[in-house]
Amino acid sequence: MILCAFALLCVVIGAWKKKPVYDLFTQGARDGLKTAVQILPALIAMLGAVRALEASGLTKAFCVLLAPCTEKIGLPSTLLPLMLLRPVSGSAALAALENIMTVHGPDSREALLGGVMIGSSETVFYTVAVYLSAAGVKSARHTVPCALLACAAGYAGALLFC
Repeated sequence: MILCAFALLCVVIGAWKKKPVYDLFTQGARDGLKTAVQILPALIAMLGAVRALEASGLTKAFCVLLAPCTEKIGLPSTLLPLMLLRPVSGSAALAALENIMTVHGPDSREALLGGVMIGSSETVFYTVAVYLSAAGVKSARHTVPCALLACAAGYAGALLFC
């Protein structure tokens, strides 16, 4: 209902300003399809890499390796898969959070921490791959480290305040 009202408002404003509303709409749709085609290879590579990491058991091995260190700082080791997957894949991180909530309960500290971590972080590599490939940028030399640092700050904030 709101979307229909917004679309109608856009058409009315466009007609009032004597803009070719239909032509602008089709041009935007054409540009959107071009962007989708441009980012498709990056999206396929990213999803393939996530599946390969999960299937190989490398994620689990890395979590087992880091568990003693994280337990010392008060971070439950059950959150490590979520923390490792979140910068790469939002859906994989949500699946990890769903698993945490199933095992520990939705009101547990683990679920609270996981929810805050997902809410205060971003799928860094996916976002960078999509936006930079759509913009035609070849290098993300400064973008990725800064985005990962922001993601780590979200994790640290969750740990400190939950």
